[in-house]
Amino acid sequence: MSSEADVIEIERDGAAIQLAPGAGGRLMTWRVGGEPVIHWPDPLDPAAWANAAKIRGGNPLLFPFLGRHFVDGQINKWRDPEGVVHDLPTHGFARNLPFSCRRDADGHGLRMTLVDSDATRGGYPFAFRFEAAYRIVDAHTLEVELTTSNPGEVALPYYAGHHFYFHLPHDQREESSIELPRTERCHQLPDGAISEAQTGKPRYSLGDASIVDNFHCLTGPSDQPVRVNLPGLKRSIEFELDQPDSVPWYAVTTWTEADTSDFYCVEPWIGLPDAIHNGRGLRWLAPGKTETASLRLVVTPLE
Repeated sequence: MSSEADVIEIERDGAAIQLAPGAGGRLMTWRVGGEPVIHWPDPLDPAAWANAAKIRGGNPLLFPFLGRHFVDGQINKWRDPEGVVHDLPTHGFARNLPFSCRRDADGHGLRMTLVDSDATRGGYPFAFRFEAAYRIVDAHTLEVELTTSNPGEVALPYYAGHHFYFHLPHDQREESSIELPRTERCHQLPDGAISEAQTGKPRYSLGDASIVDNFHCLTGPSDQPVRVNLPGLKRSIEFELDQPDSVPWYAVTTWTEADTSDFYCVEPWIGLPDAIHNGRGLRWLAPGKTETASLRLVVTPLE
């Protein structure tokens, strides 16, 4: 990934997305009415593409595992059911690898595909097909699907997720908030274990430092959206996670990097970090089966 020629742009009804299939299937930007909803560094040093996973922007795809996993205190290792220990980077490998792509027939969306290769089998010895699809539904709505297929002969362990970087000037963080359905809140401990859960609140300020790197495990009605209120930008963003035939979303993670970061991440996840060992959201996909995790992001103007 090295030039603007590698970026695909899709426009519809005044909304636009940019995607970089060759750089981890990255959604780079989403603009509504010309205004950025998804944050992207500007200007971006072209050399940054050499390590695209570290670019603070867009939506890095987390697959086959998300977050940090540990074996005997060692990070980036996981143990399979036979006791064999494998190396796998934090958040998996998808965000580091090139995807193939195919545009929707009507031009309003893009489907990007990653399959197993020599680059994946060393740390994840399974056959797989992983697809990320983005589609502009209308002027305010973006539909996103993560589809995992198992063409192999043994069950496939996985738990995927998103890492959406939303545009938010840092001086507007205190007045911005996230509204959640019923949740239990936890975080990962230094040894990889998950902390004891606390009853989640229905609303948090994005200026609340205590929710950085926290997992809000969804325990309430699935039809209640997650809502991010950004009054300084005069908009809200709703996550419609209850989509037909979708696998369940396990948690929404909140994170930002620093007090001066002009972004805030809200990340729907299928499981929790280290689920390969703790089982929390871990999915075992049978041979020949396919399943999809779907959501919609809806931007609504605030008066």
